[in-house]
Amino acid sequence: MKLIDTSSWIHALRHNGDEEKRRRVQELLRSGAAAWCDMVRVELWHGVRGLAERKMVEALETDVILLPTNEAVWAKAMELARRSRANGLTVPAGDLIVAGCAWEHGVEIEHHDAHLTALAKLCE
Repeated sequence: MKLIDTSSWIHALRHNGDEEKRRRVQELLRSGAAAWCDMVRVELWHGVRGLAERKMVEALETDVILLPTNEAVWAKAMELARRSRANGLTVPAGDLIVAGCAWEHGVEIEHHDAHLTALAKLCE
């Protein structure tokens, strides 16, 4: 299972998205290994433009595993905020939550985001 970040979903949902990124997301969907968290869901819904995109995101609601954003996830996100600051990194709060969720649930993140790459190194 992999938590798919918004940075990958954008490519997967757009007809002109990067083919390799689209392929990786499609493979996770086909294999039943696609997961997301509430932060990713909010980001996707926030970016929906029009009926066609709304229908695509609605379909994902039944096909994608939802990793709970529980108290432990928030604790991990706060620890990542502390660690990132200590290392001189400024990271968007949404990325802290996504990384905290992946860390708590023991899954990798499918993404194309430099912040998430940096945060992965702090999840040890």
